[in-house]
Amino acid sequence: MARRPDEEYDYLFKVVLIGDSGVGKSNLLSRFTRNEFCLESKSTIGVEFATRTVQVEGKTVKAQIWDTAGQERYRAITSAYYRGALGALLVYDVTKPTTFENVSRWLKELRDHADSNIVIMLIGNKTDLKHLRGVSTEDAQSYAEKEGLSFIETSALEATNVEKSFQTILAEIYRIISKKSLSSEEPAQASVKEGKTILVAGSEADTKKPCCSSS
Repeated sequence: MARRPDEEYDYLFKVVLIGDSGVGKSNLLSRFTRNEFCLESKSTIGVEFATRTVQVEGKTVKAQIWDTAGQERYRAITSAYYRGALGALLVYDVTKPTTFENVSRWLKELRDHADSNIVIMLIGNKTDLKHLRGVSTEDAQSYAEKEGLSFIETSALEATNVEKSFQTILAEIYRIISKKSLSSEEPAQASVKEGKTILVAGSEADTKKPCCSSS
């Protein structure tokens, strides 16, 4: 299935996966981008990313999903990892309360390093392990509401809500970006361009201020 080398897309959105090691970030990534799940998956070392192109409100969006190790020793990569990210999926394991308790630390780190307008979704993964559940949906939902995050529970194993979670965050990013590109003197546009994650535009008419034509 040969893909055209110049695969066309209207937008490139960088989305990062964060959360403790072992919560299923890599399997969410592989389920969304390749529709695969690996029971034997090893801990991610450093950073990996994969892409998938989807349709959002009639536009072609290329999602570049970054996955990092949740272990402490890889903390040095944080600022580079978050640079240019427009969305973040903050993942915990519904069977491990500690991973949910650590969400607040991840959220703080995200808010310290990422753009202030980043779209954040809280994800409770591994809902297939119903008999082992240690974090209630209600607790997570109320935490998400308090922090202003969207929230969904998923199972990468059963492919439950994985597609929905990525499509939802990409649609939310698109709504924010399309509002910004309508407002010609929006300063936040510059910070998005810096990360090279906006408007790899097919037509310059898409924005009132094309990237480089006026300078």
